[in-house]
Amino acid sequence: MRTPVRPAALVAAYFDNLLPDERATAQALQRAVLDAAPGLEQSVKWGNLVFSASGQHVLAIVTHKTHANLQFFQGAAIAPQFSQLEGSGKGVRHLKCRYRQPVDEALIKSMVEAALDELG
Repeated sequence: MRTPVRPAALVAAYFDNLLPDERATAQALQRAVLDAAPGLEQSVKWGNLVFSASGQHVLAIVTHKTHANLQFFQGAAIAPQFSQLEGSGKGVRHLKCRYRQPVDEALIKSMVEAALDELG
């Protein structure tokens, strides 16, 4: 019988599998998100680090070749408050964070708080 892999081990493995620039940016984003909302649950889904609250996905870190996106699942609802959010469609919006560039922790905190307010 298999033993389940603990979420903390999956999160650690997620970071272990990233390239150095990806890892540095993803870890900076993770710290900023958890500083804003320490109660968020972390899991690895679809190859991305996903943050959830009360069983609902709030945001995710999605790495790409030149940047990482901080993806907000209900981003369309908070987009009017944050011109930095990109994307179109019904719900998802993202904040693009280039590798080797500093992460705007104050902006991320405001965005995370707004996203959590949308959940109710």
